[in-house]
Amino acid sequence: MKKTLVVLMCLFFIASALFAGGAKEEAKPAAAATNFHIGIVTGTVSQSEDDLRGAEALIAEYGSVQNGGMIQHVTYPDNFMEEAETTISVIAGLADDPLMKAIIVNQAVPGTTEAFRRVKEKRSDILCIAGEAHEDPAVIESSSDLVVQNDFVARGYLIIHTAHELGVKNFVHISFPRHLSYESMSRRVAIMRATCKELGMNFYMETAPDPTSDVGVAGAQQYILENVPAWVNKYGKETAFFCTNDAHTEPLLKQLLAYGGYFIEADLPSPLMGYPGALGIDLSAEAGNFPAILAKVEGSINEKGGAGRFGTWAYSYGYTTTAGLGEHAINVLKGNSELMKMSDIMKAYGKFTPGAKWNGSLYTDIGTGVRAKNHVLIYQDTYIMGKGYMNATSVEVPEKFFTMK
Repeated sequence: MKKTLVVLMCLFFIASALFAGGAKEEAKPAAAATNFHIGIVTGTVSQSEDDLRGAEALIAEYGSVQNGGMIQHVTYPDNFMEEAETTISVIAGLADDPLMKAIIVNQAVPGTTEAFRRVKEKRSDILCIAGEAHEDPAVIESSSDLVVQNDFVARGYLIIHTAHELGVKNFVHISFPRHLSYESMSRRVAIMRATCKELGMNFYMETAPDPTSDVGVAGAQQYILENVPAWVNKYGKETAFFCTNDAHTEPLLKQLLAYGGYFIEADLPSPLMGYPGALGIDLSAEAGNFPAILAKVEGSINEKGGAGRFGTWAYSYGYTTTAGLGEHAINVLKGNSELMKMSDIMKAYGKFTPGAKWNGSLYTDIGTGVRAKNHVLIYQDTYIMGKGYMNATSVEVPEKFFTMK
């Protein structure tokens, strides 16, 4: 009898454990059991949809604070330049949550530095992380624990290197004075020019209207539509074109498909950047599924005879930066990662970009030549439609380019 009782008790405890394990697995936000919250700040759907979708990916996995999960997502105003105080308040207000342990802003628009200062005044224990900062490097670094930005230095070399591997003879850089006044873009132009010389390619610059000028977006796009045929005729079909403005990308892609030429990748690469409009394809059914998005874009490119001439990053940079930085913060707070360890940052980004590789380095101050301690530049491997990944993340960028003005 005693032996039977012991067996029954054992069976009871085993069943209880199995039930508890199953119940735990069904409680979707595993984060609900954690003792901290993560704040995510992005633009709205109209201003920066990919950034916002990255926040939604985190909520899908970890749950929202409102529902007992981990992620608190808020958005800054579309006209953030005119509503700076509102932007600052939205970011800094997250520190009022006693469980808040990290705040990620992507994109880190003007006002983020001041917001982070206010956060640190309230709660020095909160990690402040800036994605794709709009403020000067020294400014945003002053109040951030970590700054992550697309690697405009390495990419200045690698975009040209990839074009050269594809047999491109000429490279045309399209921009306007306002963008060329930015340190990141002026440095990249210098690197692109020097790389072309080193690899035996010709480098040219063309000026197009600024979409924020009187001509507006429509006028700037019309200029690209009208001038690309002449540029292709002038420089030849073995020419790669690059533009610094998102609004210029769609008409540039459309005309290069029609008249010839190459497009390695956009300023902030994504298969959603310019391609849907240029190709006339609907991607609503594939929303959020980047492998499916890329497959549809690539299929359309190939059908139109563009195989081997058009590229992108397989996964949206904006989407991945929001989701990746959120994941990295969680890993750090759980003690599974180190904040400034490059491989740990890449691990977090890689979770949302299966099959794509990342690389990067610390930002180097152009004036002093000193590498920042909390500012990381990263890039994803280039994907050329009809060819696949180009292994750009394995290419060694010569050291001299990191201090080139």
